Amino acid sequence: MAQVEATTERIIAAQPDDVFDALADYNGTREKILSEHFSEYEVREGGDGEGTLVHWKLQATSKRIRDCLLEVTEPTDGELVEKDRNSSMVTTWTVTPAGEGRSRVVVTSVWNGAGGIGGFFEKTFAPKGLGRIYDAVLGNLATELEK
Repeated sequence: MAQVEATTERIIAAQPDDVFDALADYNGTREKILSEHFSEYEVREGGDGEGTLVHWKLQATSKRIRDCLLEVTEPTDGELVEKDRNSSMVTTWTVTPAGEGRSRVVVTSVWNGAGGIGGFFEKTFAPKGLGRIYDAVLGNLATELEK
């Protein structure tokens, strides 16, 4: 099994603290900014950053639906980590300053991919697909914060 990684980033015209707070707001903002690839969204514990347990289904392709149950931690300032209890997937959101009144948001997902030819195709195509999904989420986040 090879590790698969998908990374997407965007500059958002908002203060880093405001961007981070919006991402960590699982009871409000987070659900609003998800793309059509997400369904069955439900906060099961917490709802504001560290200690949150959130569920959703992620439909990466017409045939690939991932049932996610994510534990949220904040290991360092500006970093939000979502570990999926149902798989090896870990998604890290990092928010850093990017000039006056601007923030850089980087989202990286890593997971253990399949072996063999299936693993080759997963490693080749899954990062691009997941990148497009998270690019849409970041676009929605920018729209929400740049009002």
